[in-house]
Amino acid sequence: MTTANTPDIVIAGAGIGGLTTALALHARGIDSIVLEVAAEIRPLGVGINIQPAAIAELTGLGLGEALAATGIPTREHRYLDHRGALLWAEPRGIAAGHRHPQYSIHRGELQTLLLAAVRDRLGPGAVRTGIRVHDFAHVSGGVRVHAADEVAGTEVAYDAEALIGADGLHSAVRSRLHPDQTPLRAAGVSMWRGLTELDGFLDGRTMILANDEQATRLVAYPISARHAARGKALLNWVCLVATPGRERSADAGRNRPGRLDEVLPHFAHWDFGWLDVPRVLAGGGRILHYRMVDRDPLESWGNGRVTLLGDAAHPMYPIGANGASQAILDAAVLAAELAQGDDVTAALARYEEDRRPATTAITLANRRMDGAERAMVGRSDADKTSTLSAITESYQRTVEQARPAASA
Repeated sequence: MTTANTPDIVIAGAGIGGLTTALALHARGIDSIVLEVAAEIRPLGVGINIQPAAIAELTGLGLGEALAATGIPTREHRYLDHRGALLWAEPRGIAAGHRHPQYSIHRGELQTLLLAAVRDRLGPGAVRTGIRVHDFAHVSGGVRVHAADEVAGTEVAYDAEALIGADGLHSAVRSRLHPDQTPLRAAGVSMWRGLTELDGFLDGRTMILANDEQATRLVAYPISARHAARGKALLNWVCLVATPGRERSADAGRNRPGRLDEVLPHFAHWDFGWLDVPRVLAGGGRILHYRMVDRDPLESWGNGRVTLLGDAAHPMYPIGANGASQAILDAAVLAAELAQGDDVTAALARYEEDRRPATTAITLANRRMDGAERAMVGRSDADKTSTLSAITESYQRTVEQARPAASA
């Protein structure tokens, strides 16, 4: 085993949270390296939403123009029934009075954008791929990070001031910190995700959230500025179907290839008139399938010079579209605390004191929103409208109260 001399901070995971952390630390004059298990970082995944508070942080890191050239500034959420009838609408982003937009964007393109910025600013060696972090130990004045170089087939250790576990839902750092952690908590919902190119979609800046009388849901929104510039819409769609009794499936929390014949029967009766839903799903090409999961919030994240960030710290249902945004806010707060220049352990403790209650509140709010949306089955349209109004207003209050003071 070899031991490497490393910068101040080691970050496990080159996802959105880990890469943003590297950029935020660099902006504060703190060096870091990012260790990523994948041998190659490719633009995988489908669409996600980044909320205005997180966009403010990315803009502050100099990424505003790149985001605008890539994503769609979402203007409105429209809640529909399975026939396309409007039940409730709410403005989003700048239309809702925020200083920054809400961007709908391809997850892989956002990760690629962040990766390019890290390599440009920190150097080409700042992100090291094919490195699996599997353990750590506190040593005098720091932490030793143990990892496997899966390309060379050797063990390597990195000595650093701190280790940030941003290694996702199945985090090795979290498992080491919390060996008795609670298992994944399944919602009893299967999700199928895909992308379909259309000639257009409403005004090109609207997200729809539709629900039928079986609590089957569809979320769809355009995600590509480049497609919009050609007069097209690259539509990201997510189908959510209640699947009780499958919560203990071995693939919980991991995606697998999905099949059209799995999801299409649940939407065969859906037709908005202006959008043929079955045709959209059939035109989607590659489909991904997930179980919707989270974990019960932890009472503490880290220990000493080691802490967690993003999905490793607070995995949450995608209901509310806040997972990536909260990881970005984690990164901003973590960098600000470490930049205070005092004891690293104290800085990490302040970071957790700020972010853990905030993300716990949003994790639980996502659960409540999921339950409330499914519970609308059988109600009148008027009752659904009032329920949706109450759900969305309550959720936005929770998110606003959870914002770090620096991004308010």
